[in-house]
Amino acid sequence: MALDAQQRDAAALSPKPADPLRQAIDAACRTPEPDCVPPLIAAARMPPELARQVHDLARTLVIGLRERRRRAGGVDALMKEFALSSHEGVALMCLAEALLRVPDRDTADRLIRDKLKDGDWRAHLGHSPSMFVNAASWGLLITGRLVATHSEDGLGAALGRLLVRGGEPLIRAGMDLAMRLLGEQFVAGRDIDEALHRADAAHARGYRHSFDMLGEAAMSADDATRYLAQYTRAIHAIGQRAGGRGVVDGDGISVKLSALHPRYLWSQRARVMAELLPRLRELCLLARDYDIGLNIDAEEADRLDLSLDLLDALACDPALAGWDGLGFVVQAYQKRAPRVIEFIVDLARRNGRRLMLRLVKGAYWDAEIKRAQLDGLAGYPVFTRKAYTDVSYLACARMLLGARAHIYPQFATHNAHTVAAVYHLAGGDGRDYEFQCLHGMGETLYDQVLGSDRLGRRVRIYAPVGSHRTLLAYLVRRLLENGANASFVNQVVDENLPVDALIADPVDLAATHAGAPHPRIPLPPALYGTARRNAAGFDLASESVREMFAEALRAGRETAGSAAPMVVGPARSAQPAREVRNPADGRDVVGAAVDADPAQVDAALQAAAECAPQWAATAPAERAAMLRRAADALEADAPQLVALLVREAGKTWGNALAEVREAVDFCRYYAA
Repeated sequence: MALDAQQRDAAALSPKPADPLRQAIDAACRTPEPDCVPPLIAAARMPPELARQVHDLARTLVIGLRERRRRAGGVDALMKEFALSSHEGVALMCLAEALLRVPDRDTADRLIRDKLKDGDWRAHLGHSPSMFVNAASWGLLITGRLVATHSEDGLGAALGRLLVRGGEPLIRAGMDLAMRLLGEQFVAGRDIDEALHRADAAHARGYRHSFDMLGEAAMSADDATRYLAQYTRAIHAIGQRAGGRGVVDGDGISVKLSALHPRYLWSQRARVMAELLPRLRELCLLARDYDIGLNIDAEEADRLDLSLDLLDALACDPALAGWDGLGFVVQAYQKRAPRVIEFIVDLARRNGRRLMLRLVKGAYWDAEIKRAQLDGLAGYPVFTRKAYTDVSYLACARMLLGARAHIYPQFATHNAHTVAAVYHLAGGDGRDYEFQCLHGMGETLYDQVLGSDRLGRRVRIYAPVGSHRTLLAYLVRRLLENGANASFVNQVVDENLPVDALIADPVDLAATHAGAPHPRIPLPPALYGTARRNAAGFDLASESVREMFAEALRAGRETAGSAAPMVVGPARSAQPAREVRNPADGRDVVGAAVDADPAQVDAALQAAAECAPQWAATAPAERAAMLRRAADALEADAPQLVALLVREAGKTWGNALAEVREAVDFCRYYAA
């Protein structure tokens, strides 16, 4: 049955019953940091005696961690040797990040040449006792030689000639080997069977695992079907080896929703709820049968609302009642994290069940910043200072520890101060929560936490599963997250950094900034500095924004529009008025348009010619001011203009908004 206009608007809006907690989440998304950070500081601040205990334990953990890492290899040593502050480290990250988007081998070869030819790889050879680093250095030295200048004598010239004769496959083979080497460090196994086998040693030490299938978002229905099959097989394999230990003491699985549906977007909510929810429910039922945990992984900020819809539906499903393995991931770097926790606690309470909640700091920070800037949003969904994220994490941790009747908290962190804070905030009973770390990146810290002869707390390893070919996107996120200069994982390997500086209380650091944003990260409206103001955009993933645009669409239908030639003198045209209909829906009459006749075209051109001298004599500053006023007027009417573009041209909301913003930016650009 065809939908009428009001039904189409409602379908586009994807309405849900009004929920004050969900509305609070929406409202908190882009709260200015001066408003949202001070309450977090107050919530995270500890009494002096407790803060001292946290400091002392963190110090002990860091000293032990550094001692272990002096003897360790792997990514810790690699990160120390090829720091992101070094030329070679930047080259490696640029190369890895850029290769994600290179579609052909020729371009990849040129990119490899460009990024590796100037690196002083020989300088890193032999610096580290780690075979892992030296193997990487030798490979990069050889690859670097292949892309070095051809004027070198001896081996360099010979290898240069080899490159000219077709040495590109050698370079690609070297990069392939490097990915395999890193894959051994970051990935638990090429498939779930290998991952489970390799996990046995960690199990013997007391670790548990949450396995995840490596891979990015599904781009097609076939991709989603393949990922669903992988998750299904993994749940069977994990469940069969779990031995009925339960969701807390046994292994579990983490699921990336974008891998299960190619259109996992706010604009496709109805389709997602009709198609993705049954797939996710199928996996949850299977996990329930084996009594293992299933966590819904966190992704980009614009997908949070949709993921909460899915969690809500699953938590209310009678078929899943009595199973405490349903889990969700909350990112502390999002300003709305505390409100998300409030909603999830209430959801568990209302349904008489206990949900698992993994608290992470977040791995998409750079993407969220860039996305908000490109979209011209009023603010960022994430904090601009790391100290604010750390404070948010502690405030959220307190919320979770206070809700253990309804939530099983899972604290994912590699920061010794955070571990110490959670340990002391939780009190003496460690049975009602656990810590989590990434495979290959956190074991040296958590070896001091696990076991009755140490801190005696549960620890679970997040263990990706997949081939090295599916590793790169995950690897880049991990290294960007943990290789940044402000990262604890990066700083802890720097022996020149004092321990006390490494374990400084983030509450004290955040308090010195008093919620002020990072001075080198301008808000999106100020992206272009003093040159011009960024064209204002709208977050279409926000329900309140969609309501605003849907209302503009409804209001537009109540009044028929009209368009006619704008000329000096009589506006009457010899052309008849023609009806304008929505090309996406012929039943929707937008209004009437009258085309200009030849006489009116001549009159318009003559009027323009007559006014040209006056316009030329107008001061440039005055002309620029007119352009800026035009931009402001367009921006003020953006909802109405978007509604008109949607109806008259059949555009999507996103495309219509982009067209309005382009016009605004055009005016401001030429006024600058």
